[in-house]
This record gives sequence, C-alpha cells and structure tokens, in this order.
Amino acid sequence: MARILVADDDPLLRALLQHKLAAEDHQIFAAEHGGEVLDMVRDHAPDLIVLDAMMPVMDGFEVLRRLKADAGTRDIPVIMLTALKREQDVVGGLQLGAADYLAKPFIPDELVQRIRRLLATAQMEQGHDRSRRPG
Repeated sequence: MARILVADDDPLLRALLQHKLAAEDHQIFAAEHGGEVLDMVRDHAPDLIVLDAMMPVMDGFEVLRRLKADAGTRDIPVIMLTALKREQDVVGGLQLGAADYLAKPFIPDELVQRIRRLLATAQMEQGHDRSRRPG
C-alpha cells in the first residue's frame, strides 16, 4: 500500500482517482489547489503525487519546481496529469523533474498502470540504496 497525493481542482476527477486508487489498496490524500500540496506533502509524506498543472493559488509547474528544489521531497515521483498537451508543456514538466506526464482526457487504467510502474521502480531504488550502505 502506498500513500498517494492527488492534486487537482476538479472534484469529479479527484473522486474518480480516489476511487480507482483506493481499489488498488492505496491510501489517498487529495488537494484541490496548489497551495495545499506542499503542506499535505509535509503532513502525509506521500510515496507518489498525481499533479494537475492548471490549479488555483499555485500552478502545478510551480509546485513541481518547489518539490524538486527541496532535498526532503525531491525524490517523490510526480505524475503530471493535465489538459496541457503542447510539446513545451510536456517537455517542460519532464525537465522540471516529473517522472511521467499524462494528458487529459486520459484512460484511468493507464494511469493506474503508470503508478504501479513508478512505485515498483521507487521501491527497487530504495532497496538498492539500502544494499549499498555499509552495515
């Protein structure tokens, strides 16, 4: 079970993702605007973040920039899930440190599979880091 933060200003999308991801036995936290995300990351230490780019208070790109600039949060995988699909948006999000980028409209089961892959990769990397440490 992973802790996943879903950040999107659309309540229907948040509800859909909460339902889909809870069915995968994940613990879900939700934020409706960018200003909430950084507080929720500190409070809940998510294993992964699904982040919309276009949100009130602080957009997702600025949230991502701040997460990746902080040593305590830079390793949290972030999937950008947004209606912005221009090349500059996709490439910009990946350059800022997003682990993946998915444009809306999207296939919910595809997102679930991408989340599974990222969580498995993060788990393998954590195990690899521990095995390199002297005992």
